[in-house]
Amino acid sequence: MKLRLILGDQLNPLHSWFAQRDSEVVYALFESREELTYAPHHRQKMLAFLHGMQRFAEWLRAEGHSVEHWTLDEPRQRGSLRANLEALKTEWEARTGQTVAVEYQEPDEYRLDQALSGIGQCVPSEHFLTERDGVRRHFASKKTYLMESFYRVMRVKWNVLLDTSGQPEGGTWNFDAENRSSWDPAQQVPREWRAHHDLRELDARLDRHGIPRWGESAAADFPWPSDRPEALDVLDHFVEHALALFGRYQDSLAEGQDFLFHSRISFALNTKMLHPLDAVRAAETAWRRAPERYPLPAVEGFIRQVLGWREYVRGIYWDQMPSYAERNFFGHDRPLPPWMYTGQTRMRCMQVAVDQSLRTAYAHHIQRLMVVGNFALLAGLDPRELDTWYLGIYIDALEWVELPNTRGMSQFADGGIVGTKPYVSSGAYLNKQGNHCASCPYSVHEKVGPNACPFNSLYWHFYARNRPQLERNPRVGMVYRTWDKMKPDHREALLEQAESNLQSINNL
Repeated sequence: MKLRLILGDQLNPLHSWFAQRDSEVVYALFESREELTYAPHHRQKMLAFLHGMQRFAEWLRAEGHSVEHWTLDEPRQRGSLRANLEALKTEWEARTGQTVAVEYQEPDEYRLDQALSGIGQCVPSEHFLTERDGVRRHFASKKTYLMESFYRVMRVKWNVLLDTSGQPEGGTWNFDAENRSSWDPAQQVPREWRAHHDLRELDARLDRHGIPRWGESAAADFPWPSDRPEALDVLDHFVEHALALFGRYQDSLAEGQDFLFHSRISFALNTKMLHPLDAVRAAETAWRRAPERYPLPAVEGFIRQVLGWREYVRGIYWDQMPSYAERNFFGHDRPLPPWMYTGQTRMRCMQVAVDQSLRTAYAHHIQRLMVVGNFALLAGLDPRELDTWYLGIYIDALEWVELPNTRGMSQFADGGIVGTKPYVSSGAYLNKQGNHCASCPYSVHEKVGPNACPFNSLYWHFYARNRPQLERNPRVGMVYRTWDKMKPDHREALLEQAESNLQSINNL
């Protein structure tokens, strides 16, 4: 007999495991208290994963497979994935008088990889477009981990957006410079895709077992996909209604708009309901069929996120773990302010980003990077605490994708493995990209004083205090040249303003 474990992020009905029915195979899915509480997860994130597992178990049974799906209510529960699996193995061996072999798909998180090590045979998950060590092998003879070179190799390997001569469509590999438009408030935003599931019973089960509640559950009208057909619907909706303007407004911030033109397929991708080539081919096909409707910069920008960045950060994660989780280049150790968990801050851009995250378990990448991440880096927040926050609050956050994006891209805590410079800005950039500043009690145009935007002084404070680590970085040299040209009293005023902001950070 074989006992096959399916994790909550392995809900892929196309896996070769399921191609044939076998009466000697039992599939096991476990709701695990340990998995639900190792970080303060958003309630929608918990519901989405558990509902996906429930639907997958139902699909397996409908396909004629034998299934053991233990909810939190199961009396045989042992609390952790490994303990549950070992208990079930022992039970089946006693029941059948046979030795039961355990198989499991390759976990995506280092933590689970270690927890399940040695329990049985590990097989590929058949999801990613590279092996775990793909990035390591690609950069083996190189000094830097330049994502662009990796992305180009992936384009060629998978024959994506190439012309008949094997060159990039449009004559260039990357159209990022054309995808940075500021928000146009007159622009109409497409309607939101919603699944409309009633998960109040599942939500009550979590409460019954004392699982901490954080964020809005949306249980009565749950919006997220629960299986592959719904995931494909989300992708189709994006291509039909949002892909054309995705590129233009991907870096925009808009008051009252939670999703803009972003795809929101990341949860479906990260649970393997969708395969990355589903997304890549859908976008490329749309452009080839109607290039007049779908601008190449938008299509290429979207594909780069899936085919390039997503595979790249996974490779960085497996190349650098476990030491990557301890990297703290700047030595930042300031605790997260309480309003990171409530949204009760006067800074309008932060208020909107955190409140939206609490309501929807989602924020688009510019909110994560240039609002929340920007402030955290300027303020010197502890990257370990920030990891926990990002990992818990976002529905698509699994450590393999969260950690390189937080420690690397967002906080530069890895010292430049992922990003070539810290991604920080003053209030001017936020004002340029959106309309939050117009309704903020702080003035984006003031640098010092009680009404000055905190981003303005914190920006200069960050560069001043980290000059020894950053001065030789060729991408930030201009910052120090500008700083040095300022009058001494103005520099001092900026630093004093920043120190005042940091001392009162809990009340900003």
